[in-house]
Amino acid sequence: MEFTTPLLRGSLIKRYKRFMADVELDDGGQVTAHCANSGSMLGLTTPGSEVWLSPADNPKRKLKYTWELIRDGDGLVGINTSHPNALVAEGVTGGAIAELAGYDSLRREVKYGRNSRIDLLLEADDRPPCYVEVKNVHLKREAGLAEFPDSVTARGTKHLGELADMVDQGARAMMVYLVQREDCARFAVAADIDPAYNQALDEARARGVEAVCYCCKINPAGIEVSHSLRLDG
Repeated sequence: MEFTTPLLRGSLIKRYKRFMADVELDDGGQVTAHCANSGSMLGLTTPGSEVWLSPADNPKRKLKYTWELIRDGDGLVGINTSHPNALVAEGVTGGAIAELAGYDSLRREVKYGRNSRIDLLLEADDRPPCYVEVKNVHLKREAGLAEFPDSVTARGTKHLGELADMVDQGARAMMVYLVQREDCARFAVAADIDPAYNQALDEARARGVEAVCYCCKINPAGIEVSHSLRLDG
């Protein structure tokens, strides 16, 4: 995924009301950017951090910029949670996610379960359909370890149960955790942050739901799926 317009660099002033962030751009101007992330963004909201914003395509949009990246240590982290579904779709069609190879078609946002939509539905004539739920990951509290979630996610817990229900009905189901950073070698559920989600994942995997984790290559020009990470637990 390439950014359609060049990103603008700045310095984070503060994030507030979850979906807003004040940023001082390199040219000295101050703007308020949309923060497309409903989580806590634990460890990624330090004032003064280098951030990158994308200009809005729609001139009528109230907030003219979207917060895309933040520097954490030596690397950049993608914080925009609207990108992972498209990134995983690109990874599937481009062959970067080996576990999801061999399907003839890919559809996004398909209704299923109890009034839900699956992120990706993969289909082929010679195999059961595969329901794919994608979760954005950017939390890192210890060296080399990516974690999810960074706050309690009742919605994510619900989705795990619905994926397991699809397996019970004869389909295939997979959780894909996409790490939008390059400095991790393994992945684990942050059980101390959301014990219910941790338990739900264990139960879903016991019922046949698969889980994989992939990280990304990230720079101000774009983001792409890179390689798989080890799942702990």
